[in-house]
Amino acid sequence: MDSHRTDRLPARPRFLRLPRRSRLPHGRLVPGVLAAAVVAALVVTVPGEESTRRACDGVTVKGWRTDDRMTAELARYADDNTRLDDWTGGDGSRSVRLPDGRILWMSADTFLDEVHGGRSRAPGPVWVRNAGLVLSSGGTVERTLLGEQQGRNTALFAGTATEDGREVWRWPVQAVVEPRGGGAGEQVVRVLLWQREAGSPPWVFGVPRATEVATLSLPDLKLESLRTVHSAPGPEVDRRVLYGTSAVTRGGWTYVFGADEGSVDGGPSRAHVARVPVGRLAEADAWRYWSGDGWRRDPARSAPILVGKTPNRGATGTYSVVRHGDSWLLLTMDAGGPDGQGLSDIVSYWSCSPTGPWHGPSPVAKPPLPPGGPAAGAVPYNPQGHPAIGPGGELLVSYDVNVLGDPAAIHRDVELYRPRFLRLQLGPG
Repeated sequence: MDSHRTDRLPARPRFLRLPRRSRLPHGRLVPGVLAAAVVAALVVTVPGEESTRRACDGVTVKGWRTDDRMTAELARYADDNTRLDDWTGGDGSRSVRLPDGRILWMSADTFLDEVHGGRSRAPGPVWVRNAGLVLSSGGTVERTLLGEQQGRNTALFAGTATEDGREVWRWPVQAVVEPRGGGAGEQVVRVLLWQREAGSPPWVFGVPRATEVATLSLPDLKLESLRTVHSAPGPEVDRRVLYGTSAVTRGGWTYVFGADEGSVDGGPSRAHVARVPVGRLAEADAWRYWSGDGWRRDPARSAPILVGKTPNRGATGTYSVVRHGDSWLLLTMDAGGPDGQGLSDIVSYWSCSPTGPWHGPSPVAKPPLPPGGPAAGAVPYNPQGHPAIGPGGELLVSYDVNVLGDPAAIHRDVELYRPRFLRLQLGPG
């Protein structure tokens, strides 16, 4: 495994330069939540509710190493052709620990079918908009969760269509385990979903529609219900907010982080946060939105939260937030970094409050690409913290990989569309 300290990172790393407007074609071979991550969503600022009430130690990343075991475990499962209706690659990676010690892993656009020689898929493989992976308490991938319709595999969270026939799909983001409610004494899994519909440029990765919550039963992980908790209407499509890029339970509340979509035309996007009493995530009337001076029932009063010090640098729309000690840690690709809109490096911010202010950025890592990745034009994106996985003292972080200029490359080499993993060493801010 490679081992690094952040103080060894180059002072001026090289960054990807992206066009002001994305012109990538929407289709089967450029999948996933890459839409929200590769097109930078810059986050601007207002002061936080709790920042003047208490101090905290802060948190920063002191070093990192690759977690080759976790990367290899997903590859082992994906390359096993014992079954051909299971996961061979995907993105949008989030995880939640279940009460019995298993890990439920959520995946957005997911490829199935056979992997030939541990290396490639046939052109035009079967794919679905979302799926789940179940890891044993020992960290071994056991099975893929899918839906079924008329005897064929479908997405775990099925899509619909608009009245004029355009696709409407669901991308799962963060999940939490919470009480079912109603005094039943049971626990369930709540999965936050982004609902999007097919659109014309610049909305090549879908027009944002709503945030939903799916309920899965325990321990069998059967889908029980889907409920809309936040609609994203309005004429300014780039200011529609989708929630769920992260969700953190703390002090009787689940804090749900999201962002708008201003990056679609190269402008800044803004991060938002809501909170919900534990046990009521699927109840729209229980959500409260940070307004800059308090928590409000009306989502239209939601105000952006502070990430960084300028409106030109901040987090992508798929940032990740975790708790560490008495502090909050935010991880993101470095949107708006030096040398243009750099998205090749992960940076961190910290705060004493979920509403900010968020201090940073601090360098974390330049995530390594798989062999052949640089030559193929692969890019890393969507860094996500997984505090429930692995030994204490380090934070497991996944990041996704994809190829933009040559989408067929992810079938010639399956490693170019699978999550990879780092371990971060954390310390006081």
